[in-house]
Amino acid sequence: MKEMFGGPGKVSGLGLRVGQFVFAAASIVVMVSARGFFNATAFCYLIASMGLQLLWSFGLACLDLHALRSKKNLQNPVLVSLFVVGDWVTSILSLAAACAAAGVTVLFARDLHYCRAPYNFPCSRFQISIALAFISWFLLAISSHVMFWLLAAV
Repeated sequence: MKEMFGGPGKVSGLGLRVGQFVFAAASIVVMVSARGFFNATAFCYLIASMGLQLLWSFGLACLDLHALRSKKNLQNPVLVSLFVVGDWVTSILSLAAACAAAGVTVLFARDLHYCRAPYNFPCSRFQISIALAFISWFLLAISSHVMFWLLAAV
């Protein structure tokens, strides 16, 4: 198989996975710290999706770290197929959750005016959490793209 940036068992792949993990965890922490996040299903969906991405990225980061320490090659067709499916599923879920939460935030801020008095929803925290989720999704999109091309190179 080809050597590509972000491939499994490479330092760049570990970096992408750690970035996904960090931004997904930060998105969850910021959203949970916002008062009233549970009033919108989209925000709960964002937390669930980021939780899944957090677990997936952490697992693959551990696998990459193990491969780097033991100098094993993770680029075989069966493993790369598993990585492709997992990355694409979590990527689609993460993008859908971030877009849904962004739509609800726009609704709250611009149409319902919940960000103003007397409601005072923490819209800035919602926006920060969603931005972190989009960054995490972007890193996951890079990983899934690389895995797809690695699988195609078999």
